[in-house]
Amino acid sequence: QVQLQESGPGLVKPSQTLSLTCNVSGAAITTAYYAWIWIRQPPEKGLEWMGTITYDGTTYYNQSLKSRTSISRDTSKNQFSLQLSTVTPEDMAVYFCAREDGMGGYDYWGQGTQVIVSS
Repeated sequence: QVQLQESGPGLVKPSQTLSLTCNVSGAAITTAYYAWIWIRQPPEKGLEWMGTITYDGTTYYNQSLKSRTSISRDTSKNQFSLQLSTVTPEDMAVYFCAREDGMGGYDYWGQGTQVIVSS
């Protein structure tokens, strides 16, 4: 059974960098041809794809967030991470990590973590 678990601070101050980690169990993040995703959902809005890191470490970013977003991984810990710089209240959302199944579907999700941006 594949499981994903987000971790990170629930409160970030404006202009700071948000850092989240997704711990993966039950599957190696290096297994071809899966990809690992960060998605967020602001209050009363839909899901927003933020970026992807593939099984071989290639990254893709939402163009609207690309200048502020970085996704990396630690294969020794089987985890991948999100950094979002210069946060504003508009970045408040529930942040999810998920697995993309190689065919465009997201088959496993973390439970999500609420992030509040406030001084």
